[in-house]
This record gives sequence, structure tokens and C-alpha cells, in this order.
Amino acid sequence: MGKIRVLIADDHPVYRFGLRSLLTSLPDMEVVGEAETGQDAVQQAAQLCPDIILMDINMPGINGIEATRIILENRPETAILIITMFDDETIFHAMQAGALGYILKGADPEETERAIRAVASGEAIFSPQVAERLINYFRQHKPNSKPNYFPELTERELEILDLVVHGLTNSAIAERLVLSPKTVRNHVSKIFGKLQVSNRTQAILRARDAGIGK
Repeated sequence: MGKIRVLIADDHPVYRFGLRSLLTSLPDMEVVGEAETGQDAVQQAAQLCPDIILMDINMPGINGIEATRIILENRPETAILIITMFDDETIFHAMQAGALGYILKGADPEETERAIRAVASGEAIFSPQVAERLINYFRQHKPNSKPNYFPELTERELEILDLVVHGLTNSAIAERLVLSPKTVRNHVSKIFGKLQVSNRTQAILRARDAGIGK
């Protein structure tokens, strides 16, 4: 198998150097590029097609979360690991944008390597401090009467996904929900991106596996 291709996106040269040193010490990892801004990360993701992006949040121009959203809209197969100083509400914004993992910059090299490998294999992973914050958040919030099968989707997107599962076309969905066909198309495109699927059939399969439409 080929090496795992990694793009590092961080505006701090010293931290990029540390990550590059860690990755180059691993025989199955290859650093294919470094980005200093969110826009640069978006451009290099399109040009270099990395398997995984290590993404900082606070960067000049567009931030890492917005860059994550843009990248995954165009290349949903890309795995993105957020590496940042912040363990605040940006966790939830990163999850909504489609990031698979979220760890803090204070993590030791072993923890960082584990997180990179987990995300590269498609797993979701969080550093212990972040995981504790998530657990406390969900403990404090009672579940809705209607289960949220895909927390990254908005209520409107869940509603549209349910109609897709039941076989409605975009035009039929637009008529049912009193929306324009263009708005429905945009929602469907965002659903595909967040679920990391490329077509209607894959979206229906993922939704049915989660219990939607049964």
C-alpha cells in the first residue's frame, strides 16, 4: 500500500516543523504540502489531493473550520483532523463542518500519531479533554423526541434526507416543502458532502442503515 499523504495547515512555522518532523519519522506517512492560511489549505487540497489534512483553526483569511467545510464540499473523501489550542464551542462547529477528529496542540507525539492514524482510517477521535467536554455537553442536553440520526445535519437537511429516502425527486421535495428547486438542490449537495457520499443511492443506503425511513 502507498504512503498516507498528509497536508499540514497551520500559520505557525515552528508547529508545522514539529508536525513535519513527527510525520517524516513514520515510514508510512508522507507530507505532501504545508499551508499557512485557510485559503492556501483549500487550494493545496484541490491540487495535491491529500488523504488527510491536519488543520489549525485560527489562520489568516478564512479559518480552519470554514476551510474544512469548503474542502469537504469538493473532496468529501478527505479526512480532516483539527489540531488547535481551543477546547471551546469550536468543537461543535468543527464536527458540523465534517472534521473527523479534534485534538489539542498540547497532545504528546504518541497521542498525535494515534489521532492521525485513526482519522486516516476513517475513525472519529477526540483528545481526552475534548471528549470529556462533549460527554458533559450531551449529559446536560436531553435528547429530542425525534432522534437525530446524523448530528452534522440541520433539521431541514434531515427532513429533506427523509424525503429522499422515500423516493421523492428534488422537484417533488421542493413542492412538498414550498421551496425553490435550486434551494433543494443546494440542500441535497450539502447532505452529500456531510455524509461523505457522492450520489443519491449512497445517501439512501447510509440513511437506511441509520434507521431513517424504516
